[in-house]
Amino acid sequence: MKTDRRDAKKLVRLYRAGALSFVHPPTPETEGLRDLLRCREDLRRARVVARNRVAKQLLRYGRVYREGKRLPTKGHREWVNRQHLDDPLAQAALEQALIHLDGLDRQVALLDASLERLAREGRVGRPVQVLGRFRGIATLTALGLISEIGDFARFSSPRELMSWRGITPSEYSSGQQQHRGHITHAGNEYARRLLIEAASHYRHPPRRSSRRPEPDERAWQAQVRLFHRWRHLANHGKRSTVANVAIARELAGFIWAVMTHQPKREEAAA
Repeated sequence: MKTDRRDAKKLVRLYRAGALSFVHPPTPETEGLRDLLRCREDLRRARVVARNRVAKQLLRYGRVYREGKRLPTKGHREWVNRQHLDDPLAQAALEQALIHLDGLDRQVALLDASLERLAREGRVGRPVQVLGRFRGIATLTALGLISEIGDFARFSSPRELMSWRGITPSEYSSGQQQHRGHITHAGNEYARRLLIEAASHYRHPPRRSSRRPEPDERAWQAQVRLFHRWRHLANHGKRSTVANVAIARELAGFIWAVMTHQPKREEAAA
């Protein structure tokens, strides 16, 4: 049964009521960058699984790394390569797992090199440079935020951006009572994770690093403000996960202001 006429009437009613929202499709370039970054994310997760598989197999045979951190360091990998299991089948399985892991390492390295080159030479170079002045946002994080969010100006306020990322608290209110719960987790999961990971860096005291771009006034303001905010939440017994989300909300506001060229408060008041 054809329902075009009925659907058209429904759309008109929704439009008149202001219940329709505009959709911002990504440009072909943005969508291509998004695909490439999501491909890297898939490879990164596969590499974590491969590393854990190797570590668990060695653990089953009583091989425990005690020479330092078990993180994927050069020393840890050299130790893994020196291990030889007595059972030939188990040894063959270990060798194949290491070959698979080496392949994933090479793929990630190639993608990282391509993305770094794109950040230097491509059209996203300037936005990456601007975002890179914020603590916790390196090249890959900046590219991820740019590709997933697209045009920051499509959000009329930082609260809209926070809501789109799903980092605002859910609310169940009635009358004079207000009840706020966990964050909504609405919207883009990948962009939300990138922002929360960046927010975790603000638990450290503010400082300027010679290895990172010099922060501009607003990025430095964010670093000072968010560190004190993080410490305040921690001193009041908030878990680090809760504090990170709260900091991510404020960081989103700073990022929105920079990417949409908002004047500073003192300039707006002048």
